[in-house]
Amino acid sequence: MKSKKSKVVAFNKWGYIFLIPFVVVYSIFQLIPLFTTIYNSFFENYRSGLTVIGPTFIGIDNFGKLFSDKNIWIYFGNTMLMWIIGFLPQILISLLLGAWFSDNRLRLKASGFFKTVIYLPNLIMASAFSLLFFALLSDGGPINSILIALHLRTEPFHFFSSITASRVIVGFINFLMWFGNTTILLMAGMLGIDTSLYEAAEVDGANSRQKFFRVTLPLLRPILIYVVITSLIGGLQMFDVPQILTKGAGSPAGSTMTLIMHLNQHLYSKNLGMGGALSVVLFVLTGILSIIVFKMSGFKLEDD
Repeated sequence: MKSKKSKVVAFNKWGYIFLIPFVVVYSIFQLIPLFTTIYNSFFENYRSGLTVIGPTFIGIDNFGKLFSDKNIWIYFGNTMLMWIIGFLPQILISLLLGAWFSDNRLRLKASGFFKTVIYLPNLIMASAFSLLFFALLSDGGPINSILIALHLRTEPFHFFSSITASRVIVGFINFLMWFGNTTILLMAGMLGIDTSLYEAAEVDGANSRQKFFRVTLPLLRPILIYVVITSLIGGLQMFDVPQILTKGAGSPAGSTMTLIMHLNQHLYSKNLGMGGALSVVLFVLTGILSIIVFKMSGFKLEDD
């Protein structure tokens, strides 16, 4: 018995040894920056011209300045609105495509090719997408040329001067980039559902719509929660697309300015205190919204 236990201990030791690289990398690039950010949020530390002010401990004054600024709530609203614009069609189309590709009765031809095509936009950089749409929708771009040629407009439509159009463009680009990844995740979940459940539903007289809403969706709930939370985190971190499309200005009239773009402004101006405070608020906000998603879905972390 002792020899068996010693062998188990020996094997466990190698498991801990293999975990060391991950723990070291995670500590250096995740834990230490996290605690450093929280630490900096309690200090006045910025640059005014060539003069460095601080670091001076000021407690929670940075958070007070942050929440007293009305713009922070506008930027939060912009972030959530553009995330919703991109996420709603993303989840709906992904559910539809996942149901099609996972249904063996349809016998779709070349399904592997179409799955690859659907996922390909996820591999393209956000900067490339942003520059592409900036060229397509510019005043002298092909979209305006087509609208004028079809006599739908007499002059170019200024897409990036319209608040609604700018937000829709940002949301559409995010939808285009991520719906393929969401489709693959949901399709994997659907393929893992026991086919006998569908057969039993058919015996009970359920049609396709009833099987989808009564069988598929309830069993997909854990994956749907994962998709919503990861998408929400990505939405709160929305930066590259609006940053490139508006050259960091969040135009028009700050309607596409996101929280991370505002954070970037603080970091660009070397205001480490306010940047740290906003980072902490984003961290807490992400946790709160994730908990809300769990509660609304009725999902329990512990087993019943």
